[in-house]
Amino acid sequence: MIHSLSGVAAIEPLLEFCVFLRGGAGRIVQEKIARRYFVSGMVQGVGYRFFATRLAERLGVAGWVKNLADGRVEVYAIATRETLKDFRLELERAPRGAMVEDVREEDAQVDPEFARRFTIEHDRW
Repeated sequence: MIHSLSGVAAIEPLLEFCVFLRGGAGRIVQEKIARRYFVSGMVQGVGYRFFATRLAERLGVAGWVKNLADGRVEVYAIATRETLKDFRLELERAPRGAMVEDVREEDAQVDPEFARRFTIEHDRW
């Protein structure tokens, strides 16, 4: 279904993933996107997943974090492009006791199942 919002046509399901901000003479639409981050270094057993969860909550990022069998931590994040830039910078800093060697970033599809909150997930290795 198509609606008109202040002269901007939008498809209803996409509205859930957009943030509308007032700007200048009209409205600017910032779409939420998804990214996957693969964090390597000393990042397991040091509270990194809890650090990522608190960070996501503070910045308004949805998604999840989990340990991988190879010793890395995977973070799936949904937010605006600008918020994700800030999120990645903080992921690189790490909590006390952790040591991040590298953060690899990949584009991802927005998964509506994880678009409302940030959780710690567990894989069965």
